[in-house]
Amino acid sequence: MTKKDSFIYSDISEPHRIRTKKILKQHPQIRNLIGKNPNTIFAIIGLVALQIVLAWFVADKSWWLVAGIAYLIGAFADHALFVMIHECAHRLLFKKPEANRLAGILANMPQLFPSSVSFERYHIKHHSFQGVHELDADLPNHWEAKLINNYFIGKILWLLFYPLFQVFRISRLKEIKPFDSWVALNWGVQIAFTVTITLLFGPKAVIFLLLSFFFSVGLHPLGARWIQEHYLTHGEQETYSYYGPLNNVAFNVGYHNEHHDFPSIPWNRLPQIREGAPSFYNTLFFHKSWTKLFFRFLFDKEISLYSRIVRNDRGKVKLTDESKPDVELMSTH
Repeated sequence: MTKKDSFIYSDISEPHRIRTKKILKQHPQIRNLIGKNPNTIFAIIGLVALQIVLAWFVADKSWWLVAGIAYLIGAFADHALFVMIHECAHRLLFKKPEANRLAGILANMPQLFPSSVSFERYHIKHHSFQGVHELDADLPNHWEAKLINNYFIGKILWLLFYPLFQVFRISRLKEIKPFDSWVALNWGVQIAFTVTITLLFGPKAVIFLLLSFFFSVGLHPLGARWIQEHYLTHGEQETYSYYGPLNNVAFNVGYHNEHHDFPSIPWNRLPQIREGAPSFYNTLFFHKSWTKLFFRFLFDKEISLYSRIVRNDRGKVKLTDESKPDVELMSTH
């Protein structure tokens, strides 16, 4: 197996806008799933409280217990909080954008690093310009893909330090305001929270939260989610869903094709999209196990960071009247 040296370029549009139109033509009832889920705020409050309680619990425990609880419990709680931040970014809790943004900042607190407000901006661009390298933060940098490529050790380091690699992508992205009063508020809340936890519980509590954060997005079966979503693991299908049991503790985030097709539908209704339009989703390849994918990514040299679809010209193609996107449905893209 030789190393890859480039992404896979496509001259056609990303698949989701066209599929959305086709699904609604055949299954117009799917439109009824669009809406808000204000009850998600209670999940956010519960997860934040859980992480604070766990931080208090491990404050005087051995380092092995601190790390073990972070890996086995804290990582799942933080990963779920990422999903909550994702829901807030799409404004799927409340009608007012400001209320969703504040809920995202609340969900961000146990993760220590201020990312909720910035994630909203970069993530919406990912939906609007999937595969456009200067606008889609989900794509690796060229130097990042070249450095890690398909090396086993490189992939381990990439997963372990995944949040840091994401930070390095910011400089290449265009049309995004990196700092304003909302970002400042996000930073202020995170600093205040971290200081408070340190003063109340001590350094082990902070280390627990730090480990939970890195495990939740990196060297952990949960880290396979980032591979599952858009890395080419089955031909050149661009987006993949996961229909395994961990959706139960990850608020259905595995329903990724469904989410990209209908980003205005909240997490609790995503399974109903597949149920309502099975011919569109059961014919796509999907993953059943994040753990299996995690190890496949590490050991399979056919999968590298270059295993991604990219496109030029802001992803534009000439659309027919039948394939033009629905304005209401695509409002949060």
